[in-house]
Amino acid sequence: MSNDIPTLAQWAGGPEAFERLTAAFYAKVPEHPVLAPVFAGMNPNHARHVAAFLTEVFGGPKAYTESGGSHAHMVAHHFNRHLTETQRRAWVALMLDTADEVGLPDDPEFRAAFVGYLEWGTRLAKINSQDGAAPADPSAPMPAWNWGPPGGPWQG
Repeated sequence: MSNDIPTLAQWAGGPEAFERLTAAFYAKVPEHPVLAPVFAGMNPNHARHVAAFLTEVFGGPKAYTESGGSHAHMVAHHFNRHLTETQRRAWVALMLDTADEVGLPDDPEFRAAFVGYLEWGTRLAKINSQDGAAPADPSAPMPAWNWGPPGGPWQG
């Protein structure tokens, strides 16, 4: 096995690719019939924070944690939002459409990993948005997504 395998973030085009993705995605959200209410009053820096988070998750620079973010911090943003399955699916579908529009790689290997993370992350967000969700352990590591499957059940 070669040590020259790029991270998913490198393959995607680095932080700039995720910044293009999230800027285009969140520009569409205010007009989206299902997602607009979820993101009403969104912080103007939200797209940049999500781009930094995704870049880090996919093996890129750790700008998200270096600016004070953490996995527990991201989880906390979803508390008491009561996200629905319809909203979760709409978020994933719009993100995938936007990935195509901004030119993220569409090779099967990258897209399998990318879709895998979107499914995992949005399902976790939905769980953490419901009443009674427990705060994440502040010492929990950031998710780290790579080319292969994530492994067994993850407690987070």
